[in-house]
Amino acid sequence: MPFYHLLGQIPPKRHTQAPNPKGGIYYEQLFGTVGFDGMSSLMYHVHRPTMVKNLLESIDVTPKIAVQKNMLSRRLKGFDVPAVSDFLDSRKPLLVNNDLNLGVCAPQHSMKDYFFKNADADEMIFVHRGSGTLKTMLGNLTFSYGDYLIIPRGVIYQIEFDTTDNRLLLVESFSPIYTPKRYRNWFGQLLEHSPYCERDIRRPSNLETHDEQGDFLIKVKKQGVIHQYVYASHPFDVVGWDGYNYPYAFSIHNFEPITGRVHLPPPIHQTFETSGFVVCSFCPRLYDYHPLSIPAPYNHSNIDSDEVLYYVDGDFMSRNDISAGQLTLHPAGIPHGPHPGAYERSIGQKETMELAVMVDTFKPLMVTEEALKIDDGKYWKSWIDH
Repeated sequence: MPFYHLLGQIPPKRHTQAPNPKGGIYYEQLFGTVGFDGMSSLMYHVHRPTMVKNLLESIDVTPKIAVQKNMLSRRLKGFDVPAVSDFLDSRKPLLVNNDLNLGVCAPQHSMKDYFFKNADADEMIFVHRGSGTLKTMLGNLTFSYGDYLIIPRGVIYQIEFDTTDNRLLLVESFSPIYTPKRYRNWFGQLLEHSPYCERDIRRPSNLETHDEQGDFLIKVKKQGVIHQYVYASHPFDVVGWDGYNYPYAFSIHNFEPITGRVHLPPPIHQTFETSGFVVCSFCPRLYDYHPLSIPAPYNHSNIDSDEVLYYVDGDFMSRNDISAGQLTLHPAGIPHGPHPGAYERSIGQKETMELAVMVDTFKPLMVTEEALKIDDGKYWKSWIDH
């Protein structure tokens, strides 16, 4: 994130001694991205964060591709993915390319016996159902329905759920996830025309320092493989840190929609960006107010982007027969638009109460075997008049 944060106790000057009151010094660690050019934070550990005691079995979790070159519009029934006890086992990749893995999760239980680190990708977890606490070496974040959790690559974390009914949208991004550049000034501050500001972004708090030694299992994902490391000290032994690289939460309910007299294009809904895709939030808003406006989106051709919509709640005015938890894929190369009747139904309507998350990719998406299990198989012909 492009603004500074500090938790705990740190020395007045970086790369200098940080005395441990119990004797010795704390161990400094630079936690950075994009080499030494991206966001970074400096952490101070009770124990050396490098002490590997054992290596266990590695597990290949590379998505299994079913359709490599897809040109069909598809509807995937996300809530048909069965709930699974373990968080990592519950992660089901549905649509993937070299820039991201997009999927859903339905974990029933908290992560108690291990910690997880994604060394490949930033993670964006959208919370559709459930609540709990994201615990990291940089502090904790509580979350609930409608929250985006942005977890930079390399963050070690556990998730503690409050219930067993949890439904999550997960995007793994192989390039950093940022706030859109056009919303920021030269110094990184969010501008007045941005649909959200720094006050809406929740940063880590309640830094828990665990001065513990023993056997601590950390599962590290790298190149599609989960490697299991046993470390000699608790990964949450940080006594203080400062910097710009940390996980944060932003609620879709705090996104302030941009409206106009006539229908505006999807970029007005943009929430996050990467070098390979953008994320947009469709939220309750007033419709266009020109006297002859048509609130439903016009038909448009996806020439450069595959479009994925994840339907959260409310009335999805441009679609027929769409339910919460479903995903639609509109591939680049063919036009799409409102379903039959939706264009006409929208005329005269004053507002929409829809909630949805959209991911537009700049490269084609491949369809996984997990996706075909929940594909309705007929969405591509749903624009035929009957």
